[in-house]
Amino acid sequence: MNMRLTELLSDSKAQISAEMIILLAAIIAIVLVVVTQLQKTTSKANSKVDTEADKVFDKVDEIT
Repeated sequence: MNMRLTELLSDSKAQISAEMIILLAAIIAIVLVVVTQLQKTTSKANSKVDTEADKVFDKVDEIT
């Protein structure tokens, strides 16, 4: 009887560990998607700022 209880507890711990691993993998995947999207957004914003800065400097050159 005691052996059966030990097996059940061991199986329960293994199940919890597997669920934790799956949960951790899902969280990591979500974080990677968010980071990738932020990098794309930052890249687009950087390109837009560079373009607008070039336009401003061109206008300054026209004035002087």
